[in-house]
Amino acid sequence: MALVIYTKPGCPYCAEARDHYNAHGVAFTEYDAQNDKARQREMLGFSKGDPTVPCIVENGVYKQSGWGDPPRG
Repeated sequence: MALVIYTKPGCPYCAEARDHYNAHGVAFTEYDAQNDKARQREMLGFSKGDPTVPCIVENGVYKQSGWGDPPRG
């Protein structure tokens, strides 16, 4: 499984998502969607313009924006 998480520095919901996947031993790639404008455009393409982070993409398929129940970000 290829998991990508788009985040921004200091985001507590992004930290929760990272902690969750790390605790379950799930490898992921993390991109800074705030400071890397190319990654930000990529993220917005997956999320259909939703700027909420974390944005989670699994195997090239958009899964969700935000974290928690209900998702927040």
